[in-house]
Amino acid sequence: MTQHQHAREHIVVPSVALTGQMDLLASTLQKIRDDLELSEGFPAEVDAEAAPTVAAVMLPADDLTAIEFVTIDPDGATDLDQAVHIARSADGFVVSYAIADVPLFVPPGGAVDAESRRRGQTIYAPDGRIPLHPTVISEGAASLLAGEIRSAFVWRFELDAATRVTATTLHRARVRSRRQLSYAEAQASIDDGSAPESLALLKAVGLGRLALERERGGASLNLPDEEISFADGRYLLVRRSPLPVEGWNAQVSLMTGMAAAAIMIEGGTGILRTMPSPDAETLDDFRNRVAAIGCPWPAEQPYGEYLRGLDSANPKGLAAINAAGSLFRGAGYTAFDGEAPAERLQAAVAAPYAHTTAPLRRLVDRFVLVTCEALVAGRAVPEWVREALPTLPKLMGKSDGVASAVDRQSLDAIEAALLVDRVGEVFDSVVISVKIGDGRAAAGVIQLTDPVVTARVEGTVAAGQSIRATLVSADIATGAVVFRV
Repeated sequence: MTQHQHAREHIVVPSVALTGQMDLLASTLQKIRDDLELSEGFPAEVDAEAAPTVAAVMLPADDLTAIEFVTIDPDGATDLDQAVHIARSADGFVVSYAIADVPLFVPPGGAVDAESRRRGQTIYAPDGRIPLHPTVISEGAASLLAGEIRSAFVWRFELDAATRVTATTLHRARVRSRRQLSYAEAQASIDDGSAPESLALLKAVGLGRLALERERGGASLNLPDEEISFADGRYLLVRRSPLPVEGWNAQVSLMTGMAAAAIMIEGGTGILRTMPSPDAETLDDFRNRVAAIGCPWPAEQPYGEYLRGLDSANPKGLAAINAAGSLFRGAGYTAFDGEAPAERLQAAVAAPYAHTTAPLRRLVDRFVLVTCEALVAGRAVPEWVREALPTLPKLMGKSDGVASAVDRQSLDAIEAALLVDRVGEVFDSVVISVKIGDGRAAAGVIQLTDPVVTARVEGTVAAGQSIRATLVSADIATGAVVFRV
């Protein structure tokens, strides 16, 4: 989870034009896909099953199309998992949250099911998306596109004035989203007062849920997003601070994941997203590291509050945020059937939590939705779900590893391409990490001020230090970039 900021900055770095090194970069990005066995296309048997399944789908009888749902997503998104509507109640709020009914389009044991288990999640690469499901499902029949009647799992939350959940229901129904909003459009309409009440209330609910997160002791890293885009024949690296509406919207998703976890724990069947709290030794090491950086952590302050106060625009703050990665390790999935596990906490959320709001893009959510809907209705969890639960942690762990490899290797290649013609130049940068705990080493990692590149630096450096570094080498094929103090 990310602590969202009010500012939005775009830093567009020098780009790689469709000349010179572009062919090498393109072939390197393709090799990353090939090495990881990633293909946008689907086997013939998957496509052959998907189309008739979509054509034969029967929508639920319950009709909630009168609710004026809207979707809020990145600009241009077509795989729309969630739609939201918020209303006032006598003593708080009512949140209706529709989640795409992917299980309706994936016959258990069929070809689409098998392929989605192999893929695990949608992979977002700089040169294209590798979808979890065929696009006739993910960008068509299951996507909550504006103006289209769709089947959805509809969560209904009653909240008190402090946005604490007082009642939860879940069932399948027909819905129709009214508008597809980008984050920028949603933010602008809330800010200028033109948003309908159902959207304007997202701010009140989001801020209330953020306050409860602080009360629980939730923690997050205050880092701007670094995104890769391709436009006009060139790759760009863009750094931006997420808009407040992204944080408010994320809080609705987190609330839903916490509710799903509670339902499955009570029902004794399901799968949680877990992460252990950092142990005393890890916290002590982090405290020593940030003290050496020059951002001391007060002994009486919870680490979540400390992290929220760090400023990524400040060199020392950026280094401290980077060091905080050590506090967010060990995330995984815990499946259970018959008895809830003893270890059930997601430490960053500071509560039990489950992935359930992105079934178009993540395998495990499909099983969580079906499990929760059955438990809420008082029915037995389907046998095909119970049989799959023990296999999901390994499948999701593998796909998480693939997604991380694509992100890391692609970013390395593009950063090298941005710098390959600038060997010998000197750049302003910030040391964000070193290799030993006392804050000094003969090598470290720097982040350049412009362009937005992270790379290895050779020489004696201290975390949080602002330095000028000379580019020694940049290799597109390997993604290796080296600087020297």
